[in-house]
Amino acid sequence: MQPTALCVYCGSNSGNHSEYTDVAVSLGTEMARRNISLIYGGGKVGLMGTVADAVLDAGGKAIGVIPRQLVEREVAHKGLTELQVVDTMHQRKTRMFELADAFVALPGGYGTMDEMFEMLTWAQLGLHRYPCAFYNVRGYYTPLRGMMDHMVGEGFVRSEQRENIWFGEGMDAMFDWMSAYQGGYTPKWIDSSSVKA
Repeated sequence: MQPTALCVYCGSNSGNHSEYTDVAVSLGTEMARRNISLIYGGGKVGLMGTVADAVLDAGGKAIGVIPRQLVEREVAHKGLTELQVVDTMHQRKTRMFELADAFVALPGGYGTMDEMFEMLTWAQLGLHRYPCAFYNVRGYYTPLRGMMDHMVGEGFVRSEQRENIWFGEGMDAMFDWMSAYQGGYTPKWIDSSSVKA
C-alpha cells in the first residue's frame, strides 16, 4: 500500500552539487502529486527546507517537528501546514516516527544518519514494519550500501534485514517498492551463541 505520510531525513545544508537540490524538489513535488504528506524536521534551511517548499508549492501537506532550541535559533519553517515544537531531539525523533508510515533518507550528515539508523534499528527489533529507503543521489550512499553488505558478511546483520532496505535513484521505483513492501520481522540475533545468559 502506498504510504500516506513519508518521513524524509536529509541535510540542513544543500551539499556541493545542484543534483541534491534538484532531487529534493522532485521528491517534494511527487509527494504532493501522490497525496503523501511530508513529515520532517521542521527546518527552513538546506535540503530540509527545499523538500518542504516543494511539497507546499505543489499543494501538498508538510508537517515539521522541531526542538524548541532550534526554533529559538530561527531555523524553523514558519510556512508549514503544521509545525510541532518539542523539547528534545529524542522527542523529535519519536514524534516523527509516530506521524509517518515510511522513511527515506536523502543525502545528509550525522543527523540524517542518526535518524535513519534509529529507524533501521527499531525495525530490526520488531518495533515497526515500515519501509526504509536511501535515495542514492550521485552515488552518495553507495559506500554505505557496501558497509551494510560487509556487516552481513561479517555476521553482525542478517541478510533478510539488509534486503529490507532499498537503495536507488528512481522516484517511481522507490514508491513502487514502498507500495509493495511487506516487511516481516526477522529477529536481530544471528544465533543463540550471540546472546549472553
